[in-house]
Amino acid sequence: MATLIRPPPADPSQSDMESVLELTSLSDIDPNLFTNTRPLWHPPGARGIFGGAAIAQTLSAAQKTVDPDFTVHSMHCYFVLAGNAEIPIIYHIERVRSGKSFVKQNSGGAKKVEHAYPMPDVPGPIEDLDDQEAHTDLTPFQSQRLPIENDDSDKPHTKKCRQWMRARGRISPAGGHEAHLSAIAYMSDSYFIGTVARTHKLWRYSTERKNRAKSSIDEDVLKKLLEMDDAELKRQKFDAADMERIRRLKNGEDIADVAPNPMPEIGMMVSLDHTIYFHNPRSFRADEWIFTEMETPWAGDGRGLVFQRMYTQDGTLIASCVQEGLVRLKQNDSKL
Repeated sequence: MATLIRPPPADPSQSDMESVLELTSLSDIDPNLFTNTRPLWHPPGARGIFGGAAIAQTLSAAQKTVDPDFTVHSMHCYFVLAGNAEIPIIYHIERVRSGKSFVKQNSGGAKKVEHAYPMPDVPGPIEDLDDQEAHTDLTPFQSQRLPIENDDSDKPHTKKCRQWMRARGRISPAGGHEAHLSAIAYMSDSYFIGTVARTHKLWRYSTERKNRAKSSIDEDVLKKLLEMDDAELKRQKFDAADMERIRRLKNGEDIADVAPNPMPEIGMMVSLDHTIYFHNPRSFRADEWIFTEMETPWAGDGRGLVFQRMYTQDGTLIASCVQEGLVRLKQNDSKL
């Protein structure tokens, strides 16, 4: 893993997320040039660095070139090549247009045009989950996946993949709201294109690991769930199908797919693009729990399309995301 300049010692006042997304200005060369301060994470088995890091650092660099009064509305990313963790990234910000504002204000009375897709009624995050157990993946954020809604359906477009996320630690006041925006940009790539695989019951891993699978719920979360009695589980608002799945796991039963034909395995899965629309950009903290819901309306021709909505715990919609990815299967006779 590489950086252009030797990384400075970690700042103890910063959260893990701020440290991961830290940029070094190359203003001696050009005021619009930045580079990653610290090495970027290459997830095991991935073709390149974690895409969320490139997305978030791009946003961080752009935010450093505008007045603090300006807030990002949307960003549109295209992944041409996989990022190499052994090569530093240099971010060049091109100032296409700089104006005082693109909003024209008029005096007078008017009703506001407002609406938002409502947050679904789901179990909240497990607050007492041991963070040391959840930190094994070395990511700068926590993630608690919930059971897939409509997981037993044979129609992938009706399924919804849901999870709770938050940046580890506490984002420092010095980071400002820009740090929180960059943080959710980073987290928005978590399991995103993987929604296609999860709703189609595809496997990215070996057959041996597939045969050991028991649940779509994270193992650390599952440990807590298995300790709960039925009354406590009901208070978590799990539906009947989820309750049955957990009951079977408590009894030591295997709930892996037992169909006579093995589930197809993924040969390659990479993101092609990533778009984020930010809503209420100053009304949330990325180090507090954020709920995300992902779905895939279409997959075909070796590609998949996924949508995502991100909410605060009080149900405020803070971001909508879209991603298309390349999804190829190992089996020659399998098609997506």
